[in-house]
Amino acid sequence: MAKIIVGHRVGQNGTIRVGCSAVIFDEDREKILLTRREDNNQWCLPGGGMEPGESASETCVREVEEETGLHVTIKRLIGVYTTPDELIVYRDGNKIQLVALCFEAEIVGGELRLSDETTEYGYFSYQEIQGLDLLMNHARRIEDAYSGKTTTFIR
Repeated sequence: MAKIIVGHRVGQNGTIRVGCSAVIFDEDREKILLTRREDNNQWCLPGGGMEPGESASETCVREVEEETGLHVTIKRLIGVYTTPDELIVYRDGNKIQLVALCFEAEIVGGELRLSDETTEYGYFSYQEIQGLDLLMNHARRIEDAYSGKTTTFIR
């Protein structure tokens, strides 16, 4: 199970890793797709780590397909999220300071399904998300996605 440790400049104890996540709105732009993680049972945006030889948009598209079965296209960059005060520690002992790119994506095909990384999925309004056990570092991304602003956030 991945765990997030918070503390002053705790990120210096890890290695830098780039990750991408996707905000996928429903047709009315009132709800977004979240998945429940298999490793810690928390809700999150679909996404994951960049692999060598990939672009950021390719990472996002691949991770969405792996976790949800959906084929998406990238519409825009919502934001770039970094902090030296968070360290993600994985069950295998790896420790990372995350550089996260969050994109708005649009479904162009595929069929919504579970994967070996996800145990549940659903579309939720901003208000409904407030009551979920949400992966801590996804809250700001979701807030920015719902802000209605089209500028890119740098956090």
